[in-house]
Amino acid sequence: MKKYKSGISYGLLGAIIVIMIAPIIFLPFNILGMIINLLVLVFIFHLFWNTYYIIDGKDLIIKSGFLVHKKLAINLISKISETSSIMSAPAASFDRLEINYGNYSSIIISPKNKSDFINDILKINPVIDINR
Repeated sequence: MKKYKSGISYGLLGAIIVIMIAPIIFLPFNILGMIINLLVLVFIFHLFWNTYYIIDGKDLIIKSGFLVHKKLAINLISKISETSSIMSAPAASFDRLEINYGNYSSIIISPKNKSDFINDILKINPVIDINR
């Protein structure tokens, strides 16, 4: 079993922090608004630091906080491509990989060390088409 942490786009994280903290600074004091913003910020931090991918035997497990827990058979993966898609995904970085599996399914992830991740996947399923 090997675990890959998600890469983190610190620019994205910084933008989220500014958007969440600006109302606290520039709007009239509102304790309820402040608490809600801080709770949302804690939730976002939780997702950023608890997004990871595990290769466990012949399965890829994709985990993002308590929201996403997906198990995918590696032998179903047909293609892995680099992407910078901004679609919502269990990925804390914009340096992403799109994994195509099954007939028409795909998921976007962002392992910190993409080349090691791809190499480990290829050891299990060497016929995957890789587009870098």
